[in-house]
Amino acid sequence: MKMLGVATDVGPAVDARNWLCAAILYASCNRMHDAVRARAVKGVSHPALGACARYEVKAVNMGSRGRQDRGRRGYHHGNLRQALLEAARQLIKQQGAAGFSLTEAARLAGVSAAAPYRHFRDREALLAEVAKSGFEQFADRLEAAWEEGGPSPIQAFENVGRAYLAFAREEPASYAAMFEAGLSVDESPELKAAADRAFDVLRRVTAAVAQTAPDAKLPPGALMSLHVWAMSHGIATLFAEGKPCRGKVPLTGEEILEACMLIYLKGLGIIPTDD
Repeated sequence: MKMLGVATDVGPAVDARNWLCAAILYASCNRMHDAVRARAVKGVSHPALGACARYEVKAVNMGSRGRQDRGRRGYHHGNLRQALLEAARQLIKQQGAAGFSLTEAARLAGVSAAAPYRHFRDREALLAEVAKSGFEQFADRLEAAWEEGGPSPIQAFENVGRAYLAFAREEPASYAAMFEAGLSVDESPELKAAADRAFDVLRRVTAAVAQTAPDAKLPPGALMSLHVWAMSHGIATLFAEGKPCRGKVPLTGEEILEACMLIYLKGLGIIPTDD
């Protein structure tokens, strides 16, 4: 018969050495071709060698398919991108925005260390996506609280402030990625657009409140928006989980923000001062 293109004799007799060689060839699939050819040249022949070669060829092919299948299983995740985002949020909550690696996110998501690179070029890109998603949710919450200024601009203004603090309290990982990760919105048009949308809600809120006092001498609307944002963000940060002020102040963050906004609006003449 011919085995791998080399003629071999099939004889009934075989010694222990040939059987041992056959077993070694069977186990060593990567070296099988060269080993069979070498033994054929030396005159070593037995049906087991031919059978071994045939089975090894199949084993090699099956092994290759197995590796491919394992690779496909490692790549095909139900929703790898979303799983990595959720893993990043968990790690940020536990370790802070600067306290985790892309490898840790992959491990928590249950994928290989190389899998995240199919969606994110590096850790900062994953953080940016967490921040973008956070800003989108943040803007949605502010919009819902604003309700186009109803029932009154001042009441809606207060509702937006409460929604701001609620988001920071309920989504600490997203909030940290948005404001504490040191990301530059200028490097990501998508992140910048999401952040601008959230700020635009505050701009519209302050503009509507300002219109309730048309005769008052007010700062530019954009500056007023920054004032409101700074106050809200400062209080949200002070009352964030793990911060020194949490649990040590006799007032809630909402109560402090309401008092600050009242003082601010009275100072601008939007709300009349008490005589």
